[in-house]
Amino acid sequence: MSPAPHGLPDMSWLGDPVDARPLFGPELRALLGTLRALRPTDWNRTAAGRWSVRDVAAHILGDYHGRLGDAPGGYRRVFAPGETLEAFIHRTNQEWVDLRASDSPAALIGALEAAGARLAARFARADPHAPALGVSWAGADPAPGWLDTARECTEYWTHRQQIRHAAGLGTDPEPSVLSLVLDTFMRALPHTLRHTAAPAGTRIRVTVQGPAGGSWTATAATGRWSLAEPPGGRPAASVALDAETAWRLCTRDIDPATALARARVEGDRRLAGAACRIVSIVH
Repeated sequence: MSPAPHGLPDMSWLGDPVDARPLFGPELRALLGTLRALRPTDWNRTAAGRWSVRDVAAHILGDYHGRLGDAPGGYRRVFAPGETLEAFIHRTNQEWVDLRASDSPAALIGALEAAGARLAARFARADPHAPALGVSWAGADPAPGWLDTARECTEYWTHRQQIRHAAGLGTDPEPSVLSLVLDTFMRALPHTLRHTAAPAGTRIRVTVQGPAGGSWTATAATGRWSLAEPPGGRPAASVALDAETAWRLCTRDIDPATALARARVEGDRRLAGAACRIVSIVH
């Protein structure tokens, strides 16, 4: 394994880098526009699990301040003894939402606008190749800066869709952001397939249809699967999904069996099923 710039181990198996840095400003404006258009009753609608639209908005604000490192009121996220990363994230996310329970919609929108603008400016200056926070669902810790930044963009985009759906709106079809979201989500494929046995050189191709879609080929290599190998040759399994099914699968909004039933599958169904176990969020 050869070292990469900044002392990172070789991360080529994640595929070619993507650049999400220019998208934080537009994503923030889209979120603010969505929130400002909500009716008063929309803020109490269920958006994600037990969370209301208002809770999801508060959670996004918590994410902003978590990345900025300056949460108002002195709130600090500290690991409890023996706490796993997943438990820590879920606990502190709920604590932040509870802390903002008395905020009005107008106050939340104003705070999101101020903190989001600062965060977008910070991400615009981020080094895409420097070591960054780990991305557990991709099996990269530390992760290259580009993946950490792209992961953050997918988080905010996904939460905005949850708000849109709660308010009776469909998924935002704007292709430039959705394309990056899907491309980022698919970086979970090698980690997803890590326990899937196959001869070296075996290929699994996942295609997402539509203007925001694309095609990703995971190849079994020595000790891991990789998105970096040339995709030539007939894959052992091909899975074609529509974009709505793909992003919902990656965020656990639908289960793998449902996605597989909707997919167009060719070749080895065992390998296709393994690819449909992809998860691109902390869970």
